[in-house]
Amino acid sequence: MSHADHDVIAAARDGDLIDDVSAFFAPTSTDMVDGLVAGYRQDRARIEAAAAFINGPECAGVLNYFLDGNSDPDRGRTSLSSAATQLFEQAGAVAALNAAYWSKALNLTDVYDAMPQERRNQWNEQIRYPQGRKAARHSSDKDLPPLPDFEEQTVRATLLDLLNSRAKFLAERVDGIFRALSGEHVTNCPEGFGRRMIIARLINGYGNTDSDRVGYINDLRKVIAKFMGRDEPGWNATSSVVDIARRQHRGEWLTLDGGALRLRAYKCGTAHLEVHPDMAWRLNCVLAHLYPLAIPAQFRQRPKKKTKDFVMMGRPLPFRVVEALGGMEEAYLLEKNTGPQAWRQEYLRTKISHGLQLKYGRVDDKALQADIDRVMAYLGGVKTPNGRNGHYYAFDYDARDAVSEVVASGCLPDQKAHQFYPTPENVAAAAIEAAQIGPDHACLEPSAGTGGLADRMPKDRTLCVEISALHCKVLEAKGFSVTCGDFLTMATSLRVDRIVMNPPFSEGRWQAHLEHAAAMLSKDGRLVAILPASAKEKDVLPGWSCEWSRTYDNEFAGTSVSVVILTAVRA
Repeated sequence: MSHADHDVIAAARDGDLIDDVSAFFAPTSTDMVDGLVAGYRQDRARIEAAAAFINGPECAGVLNYFLDGNSDPDRGRTSLSSAATQLFEQAGAVAALNAAYWSKALNLTDVYDAMPQERRNQWNEQIRYPQGRKAARHSSDKDLPPLPDFEEQTVRATLLDLLNSRAKFLAERVDGIFRALSGEHVTNCPEGFGRRMIIARLINGYGNTDSDRVGYINDLRKVIAKFMGRDEPGWNATSSVVDIARRQHRGEWLTLDGGALRLRAYKCGTAHLEVHPDMAWRLNCVLAHLYPLAIPAQFRQRPKKKTKDFVMMGRPLPFRVVEALGGMEEAYLLEKNTGPQAWRQEYLRTKISHGLQLKYGRVDDKALQADIDRVMAYLGGVKTPNGRNGHYYAFDYDARDAVSEVVASGCLPDQKAHQFYPTPENVAAAAIEAAQIGPDHACLEPSAGTGGLADRMPKDRTLCVEISALHCKVLEAKGFSVTCGDFLTMATSLRVDRIVMNPPFSEGRWQAHLEHAAAMLSKDGRLVAILPASAKEKDVLPGWSCEWSRTYDNEFAGTSVSVVILTAVRA
């Protein structure tokens, strides 16, 4: 790898977010290359032998009988004869053989995934037209040369060049993304990546997503993944996300990759992209390396961060987990068929209400399966056995929208950033009992999470406020009235009779949430809050009558915090 390649990577990284480039890519197996070349030579020898036999004297005068006997009387023999003449041309068969083995060679490494979309398009064209192609007379395209024979020296030299070029792919990918931005929209900045970008023509003439155009967005996600030090999406991973955006959330922002990127798609095939300022800065650093005189200095400066600027970032999941979740489908109960038709159908299928399963019931990779189980449990799914060693996930609500939200965003809400620690059942039960909810009381749960407290409150009279879009999907599916946003920005003009809450604790946020909630309580209302045990020694609501529960130690999973329950009424 050249010094220039290392400079491109260095210009794109912040600190140690990106390490040695060689660690990102899989090596090529010498034995596998030898095996492919041997297989190619054997198949080519068979093609040459078949062509020689069919076109030789052994078949002379005999092939016509096959054509006469197998032709369609209504269409005549001519079309079949013409097709047969082309069918057994050796040059076409060898070209197809070359294309098949070059595709296999690319799959030996991860270079196809690592390629920028522009390079991938060139390879796809070459594989599609292995005999080459003349450019149209008035086209700007160049002539496409024939695909070279799959000989060992050529294969090894080509793979080595691709492997050594992977560091350059990062710069090429960033350049390709920038060139793919719509020139018709003034929002796009000609001097570099702005925070808002627009890419057009994502839909082909048949109304489907154009994988080539979507590939540029996928390239952007790959670069961001590099900057974040995480795994990369597969080459076609973004097509399903764009499809979800334009069909299910048309004109709405979808947050991707832990908040580093947002996408908004429209029916016409135009997509708006917003990247985090840190990401835009890194992208411009790469562009500045390629075009040092074209990128203004202000685009190469790291954005200044404000103090106390809390960004609600999600926790990105591995892309292979996201892709597996994209294959979730409605679950069917598999029961052993003991009836008279058991010989024809071993299992009977019955649809399971609010059940989801992987397409084949499970995956063979234990680590991947464990990650999927964790996500499903986070959403409230209970893993349940289901015939032939498979399983499904049982929910008490329709979880399909929540799963789609995870697939679209690629992440779960980060526990630390969102301060999401589900309320244990015994603590939740004690808090609800202290609230003394009557038959006519209007109720509120701020920072509701997935409804650990709200589930015990009257659904038709409870408003949930939640900042996580994913959690809002869960709450809506459960039938709650939901306001999606930061509770602290909610107007205090709302009046409710009962508030039960488990606010975020870090950096004293519980105090701000408590005071904000108290301002929403009606005159004879009651406020119940789960707070850190240290709050018991403080006058948290001056002028209010406060009662404190016993201390609950080590009740919350993932933290050793001790809590108490506050019950407050106006004095």
